Amino acid sequence: MTSSELETPPLDTARRLAEGGDLDGAAAILRRLVADPDEPDRAQAAVGLAVVLEERGDVEAARAAARTALATNHPEYAAQAACHLAQGFEREGRTEQARAAWQAVLGVGTPAYLPHAHLALARLAETLGEAEKELREATSSGAAAGDEQVAALAARELADLLLEHGEPGAAADVLIEALGIAPESEVPGLRVRLGIAHLELACAEFAEAVESGADVPTSALAIELLARTLPLRGRTEDADQVWSYGLGHADEALATEVRLRYERGS
Repeated sequence: MTSSELETPPLDTARRLAEGGDLDGAAAILRRLVADPDEPDRAQAAVGLAVVLEERGDVEAARAAARTALATNHPEYAAQAACHLAQGFEREGRTEQARAAWQAVLGVGTPAYLPHAHLALARLAETLGEAEKELREATSSGAAAGDEQVAALAARELADLLLEHGEPGAAADVLIEALGIAPESEVPGLRVRLGIAHLELACAEFAEAVESGADVPTSALAIELLARTLPLRGRTEDADQVWSYGLGHADEALATEVRLRYERGS
């Protein structure tokens, strides 16, 4: 062995061996480092050992190594270890264990890892309220960590969730705030969703105008706008019902006005 090889840090040697396919050799070096409680690189070595052992197919030993790294509470490598555990449990469909591991990421508290953990917890949430809470946390923690990409992703998922559950106003608020921090690559997608939220809000306003018993011109206009907007949201049957409501209205003047608008657009 050359003097330069003797001077190579053990972690670098282990990394080189792993990259070259010698997983056993890498694992042997990493185990020695992990076994020494006074080793300054113990946390990093434990994470590396977890990765190497998983590549070898020794999943339980890999998890033991990850738990060792997590126990060090190192701001970087403990967080990496918890993510490693969480992702493995998710792949196996072990939701409760995955959720606990992502919670451990939050417990470490390293800002760069918080938004990813909140996104994962939203994905694993059992209730709408829980998912909404985690997505809001992902958005705010992403912005606080300077990770605008993740913050925008979380905001987009939150807006989709709110739209799906009939809360376009809240979705619009989330999207407008996200546009203030989103990277340029995310802006078009956020704007499309904001437009969708505004369409939903417009439909609600048109429907309210119809139900409020406004004068004939206003009611006819609201019926037309509602009927022509609904198909943009894939609600063709609802639009047909709105036209039918207007065309068959007991107020003959309103029915006539609606018929004129209907025929004009046919």
